[in-house]
Amino acid sequence: MTLPNFSPGTDPGPDFAALVRHAGLSPVVPDTPVDARFQITHGTTCVAIRYADGVVMAGDRRATSGNFISHRTIEKVFPADRHSGVAIAGAAGPAVEMVRLFQLQLEHYEKVEGSPLSLEGKANQLSQMVRNHLPAAMQGLAVVPIFAGYDTHRSLGRLFQYDVTGGRYEESDHATTGSGSLHATTVIKLGWRDELTGEDAVDLALRALYEAADEDSATGGPDLVRGIFPVVATITEAGFDRVPDEDLRLRYISLLERIAADRGEPRS
Repeated sequence: MTLPNFSPGTDPGPDFAALVRHAGLSPVVPDTPVDARFQITHGTTCVAIRYADGVVMAGDRRATSGNFISHRTIEKVFPADRHSGVAIAGAAGPAVEMVRLFQLQLEHYEKVEGSPLSLEGKANQLSQMVRNHLPAAMQGLAVVPIFAGYDTHRSLGRLFQYDVTGGRYEESDHATTGSGSLHATTVIKLGWRDELTGEDAVDLALRALYEAADEDSATGGPDLVRGIFPVVATITEAGFDRVPDEDLRLRYISLLERIAADRGEPRS
């Protein structure tokens, strides 16, 4: 075996891709597009909003694989324990497994220590789990959660956002994640106020997801025909409480009527 010789102007150095190109090779490009059935299923938009008595978390129900809708009823908001919850976006399979492991760890800690982990400790634990997932994230299996809960020591709701490296960032008022997060954030910024009640916070979360679905094809909107609505939960001193679908249906009917009235359109 002989080593290749390079002139100072053509030496690729440590760049393996440049070495391959110099050898006259090129990456293999398939003649046909990759079949979407083999693409990774991704969850999309989730939001969390702080209000006077706690936090509201909400997530749409759609999951996509490339340009295809792979699931219409996936759930993206889960209770972590009695006073906290997790909303997921990114690769759906690893995200759900991460949530299950997180729930198990919190339950194990409480059984061993006799008291639940502090909200700050829970946020740090989830941060470590996201950081440990970084090698998979670098291969396209990123998980980007939102963690929220009611801090029983400080008697208020708190929100935490994460990035793919496990960076943890506490937000004061609201947090969003997923492909429709930009549109959802705009709606929440316009509607959020200090004196927000629980009812107002739920309505604001529903409006944010509705507008995100209107602009982002990967975000699912309410489906009154199939009876598919976002998963919405409140977290207060009383604990994690999921809002019933029938309540969400009535809220969305009222929302659509208000939107039609604002546009001057008759509601059929």
